[in-house]
Order: sequence, then structure tokens, then C-alpha cells
Amino acid sequence: MNRLPVGFRQELPDSTVFDTIKLINESSLNTVCQQAKCPNINKCFKASRVTFMILGNRCSRACRFCNVMKSEAGRIYHKDDSEPMRIAEFIMQTGLKYAVITSVTRDDLADGGASVFAQTIRQIHLFNQDTAVEALIPDLSGDINNIKIVVDAQPCVLAHNIETVSRLYPALRPDSDYELSLSVLKKIKLLNNGLLTKSSIMLGLGETKEEVRGCMRDLKNASCDILVLGQYLAPSCAHYPVQYFLKEDDFREYENMAKGLKFRSVISGPLVRSSYNAEKVYREVCNV
Repeated sequence: MNRLPVGFRQELPDSTVFDTIKLINESSLNTVCQQAKCPNINKCFKASRVTFMILGNRCSRACRFCNVMKSEAGRIYHKDDSEPMRIAEFIMQTGLKYAVITSVTRDDLADGGASVFAQTIRQIHLFNQDTAVEALIPDLSGDINNIKIVVDAQPCVLAHNIETVSRLYPALRPDSDYELSLSVLKKIKLLNNGLLTKSSIMLGLGETKEEVRGCMRDLKNASCDILVLGQYLAPSCAHYPVQYFLKEDDFREYENMAKGLKFRSVISGPLVRSSYNAEKVYREVCNV
């Protein structure tokens, strides 16, 4: 089931893609595009769209669907204090008008890395005043004080991905908690009701249609504004296998289902990911 249908194949890279990768490497930056083996990497890099991954490239969690490397037990991972400025400089060099910042989960840090998110957002705003910044955060242990640190940095969108339905959490996200993730979205709105929130559901992991509907309702009840729905693609044969590939009609059905729940925006399709067309979605929702 891990063999990709033709419609899921990547675009071929061009010189723009190679130039972007070269600059990322020269700047000693990580991107989730590369680390997570995103199928849209060539398309996005051609269009100068980059999702930066801060706080290193080792994650405290062990989600069975994720390609990001896991932390080694007993090893200390230090924060890179120069990383926020390097990202701001990269944006100055490339002229990005919309930046997406995400991270590995860092359960070893007291604030989960919230302060580094805030520093990165502020550095970008300081040196790139016309650049909007979207942040995709881990659960930050559900601590409202940690969440507030990021909210106060004023991203234009603050996202936290639910990833999958509640039933599959023990098997696929054993170190995470479904209700805790919902609480993160609720706390963002509690801190700043006007801040746009976003979450993403991967499909093809073994969930049922009714479970997806229930997950959508849970996200809507958490006041989530933007819902993203995409096909799960296993990064390798060692990862959790794809249970089924959805058809275009399935994605349209889920999109209509979500629109019926009155999300402000719904993006649904095989290759859709959390930061897919993020700038376009933000500007459509805000009419800017």
C-alpha cells in the first residue's frame, strides 16, 4: 500500500530548487520540507515558499508516521541562540513575504521552546516588516504560560496539528494526547480570540468517516478557524504503512463536510499539508 499512485508523484526540481537548498545549507537552517520528506518540496521551493524548523532536528516524541529524527536518550541538545537571526537574514536575502515557522517537540526544555518561537517571530518582524509569520507549534505540554509566550509575539496564524483521530493516538502518537492538543487550540483563543488558528488531519491512517467527522467537530468546538486535510504518505517502509489512498471524491466529501461545520477556510486534497498555500489561505481569510 506504500506504492504511490501516479497523482502523488513530485514535480522535478529546477535551478531555483537547488539554489534554495544551497542557501538553506549555507545558513545552517532546518526545514520541515526536507526533514519530513514533504511531497510538495519542489513545487514550494520553486515558488520561494519555505517552512523553517527551529530548535534542532531531533524530536522528543516518537510518532510512527513522522520522518523527523528522534532524540537520543541521555543526550543533551542545546538551543542555538543565533538561529532566529539566521532565519531573519535568510528572509531578507530571499524577500519572502510569508514565513512559516515550526519545530520539533522539545520536552527537555522548560518552556517547550516557546521562547525561541517568540524570538524568531520578533526577529523576522524586526528586520522584515512586510513579512507575515505563521507559527505551527507542538503542544508545549498544554501549558497556557508557554502558549502565551508565542501568542504575545503576534504571529498572523497560530497552528497546532491534531494529526489524526482520537482512537489512533495510542498506536500512532503514544507520547501525545488528543484532548491536550484540542486544549492548545482552545487556550490560544482564550489568550487572543482574534488570532487565527489552524489544524491539520492526515487521512489514510485507518480512520473511519465518522471518526473524521467527530474530529472535525472537536476542532470546531475548539474554535479552530482553518482546517487542513491531506493524504498520509509513509516516509519509508519503516514507518506506519498507508492503510488506504483516498480518491478525489473523498477529499471533496470531507471538504463539504467541514464547510458544513462553518470553518473559516478548508483546504482538502491528496498533497495538501499544514503549510500548503499558507499565504494564500491567510490572505483569503483576512481579505488582505
